[in-house]
Amino acid sequence: MPDSIDSENRLLHLEALIDLTALVNSSLDIQEIKKRAIDSATLLTGAEAGSLLFLDPETGELYFDVATGDKGQTIKTIRLKKGQGIAGWVAENHLPMIIENTSSDPRFCKTVDQTSGFATHNMICVPRGTKERLIGVLQIINKKDGHFTARESALMTTFAHQLAITIDNAKLHEELKETFYETIHAFAETIELRDPYTGGHTRRVMELSIAIAIRMGLTQPEREKLRLSAILHDIGKIGVPDPVLLKPGRLDSEEMKDMMKHSQIGADMLARIKKLKEIIPGIKHHHERFDGRGYPSGLKGAEIPIIARIISVADAFDAMTTDRPYRKGLDFETAVEELKKNSGTQFDPDIIKPFLVICKNLLTSNPLA
Repeated sequence: MPDSIDSENRLLHLEALIDLTALVNSSLDIQEIKKRAIDSATLLTGAEAGSLLFLDPETGELYFDVATGDKGQTIKTIRLKKGQGIAGWVAENHLPMIIENTSSDPRFCKTVDQTSGFATHNMICVPRGTKERLIGVLQIINKKDGHFTARESALMTTFAHQLAITIDNAKLHEELKETFYETIHAFAETIELRDPYTGGHTRRVMELSIAIAIRMGLTQPEREKLRLSAILHDIGKIGVPDPVLLKPGRLDSEEMKDMMKHSQIGADMLARIKKLKEIIPGIKHHHERFDGRGYPSGLKGAEIPIIARIISVADAFDAMTTDRPYRKGLDFETAVEELKKNSGTQFDPDIIKPFLVICKNLLTSNPLA
């Protein structure tokens, strides 16, 4: 019978760990991973609150990065010196602990409760990371019913180790993603080097496009597609002949036809890259008009992909406010009036509206308010 009970406990332990790991690994957002980790761990153990403390490699101090409960935000202002408190002891000795009565434990740091007004009665405290590379500590606080068990402590120890790996993987993903974006940016900016009058255009269009997307409430995945599409929206200009691209005056009708090919050229270039398939519509259609008189496909209204409609507004605004060899850029207020005047014809009114709010906030140096 004892063997049967022990096997059942191990099975429950494994199932709980799988559930926790699945929840945490369902996101690559580091802050979301941390929040899910604490929420899941406290729910599974029937605890009142939990916290993730990270080790500051420069000072050796522990700081509260994520803390749940009513006093979570207050607790995040506290830092523990090496060896201070139960968390400091666990970090220094790299050993998990169950504390049945924190008030009677000499290692307990009362400063945390005194600062936060939270009453800590008992806890599980486990190290995160390896002995050679400690990342921090996981605390599960105040069992709501009964006492913390050795099985729960073992589960949290295993989970804390898995969490450290997951956070490292998420950080690596973020670093790779940023490297990718910077590489794409550098590639896009090489096109701008051919035309000294458009320097910085790509980055400005991207930033304005993302500001519009945030204002409109687009999801994170939608904003990611928009960001890439905005960065690469003019990549097709690599196929526009220099005499046309660099002409110091206005283009004639034939030259304009050559210039108008750049959106299709860009789409065709990226069509070979499967991973970029979803951003092509923004590149191909950012010169469509809301009234259907744009190019290359003459799409109208909602037929135009949303990311293309957003880039169209950001692109036009930056083009109007940038100096050209044959004209000086419009001032801010005049460019805004042009957008208003062309709302419903060249531009989608539902994008002009949030952009006008952004323009108003730009004047007060707070574009995303």
